[in-house]
Amino acid sequence: MAYRRTPAVQARLDAQREAVLRAAVALLGERGYARCSMAAVAHRAGIATGSIYQHFANKAELSAELFRTVVGREVAAVTEAAARMSTPHAKITAVIETFAARALKAPRLAYALLAEPAEAIVETERLVFRRAFRDLFAEQISDGIANGQLPDQPPELTAAALVGAVGEALVGPLDTGSPSDDLIPALVSFAMRALGGPTQGEGGRDAADA
Repeated sequence: MAYRRTPAVQARLDAQREAVLRAAVALLGERGYARCSMAAVAHRAGIATGSIYQHFANKAELSAELFRTVVGREVAAVTEAAARMSTPHAKITAVIETFAARALKAPRLAYALLAEPAEAIVETERLVFRRAFRDLFAEQISDGIANGQLPDQPPELTAAALVGAVGEALVGPLDTGSPSDDLIPALVSFAMRALGGPTQGEGGRDAADA
């Protein structure tokens, strides 16, 4: 007869897995991928190194799940910020401002998400991350075109270009830890020019979104 975990055992394992992920997020933000070893994560989580292998087969598998966890939070934050706005310009402005501000508050973590060399499985997740942001931008661009608020353009192409530009512009400041005071406003201004069409007040926000 196959062994079946009791609810109590499963709850304990689930709690331990969450503790491992919390520890991994903390270490990633402090050390980056290169120094976020299985042993270091286990030590931070307060469990034996062998116990971590009950949840993740190897560092690559842990790193991929870690990436999904952190990225999920970032996508949720920018999606919520965009939802509070009413125009395409304001929504895209909110996404850029929110993402960039969060990145600059946690530069080591953001650098790991955007650019630090990592396992192939993490690179795959990084592409998923970029596509999620591209799709969020593309949705707002498509709506703007349909409503006559933006000139006709290929939404996915413009969106992909914005994601690439914002990410690339942040990598250097995140790596050096010395962003200029006008970095985020400059990114927003660039995005508004790239979108084309009239902006609605400072940063593309209209009166309703101020």
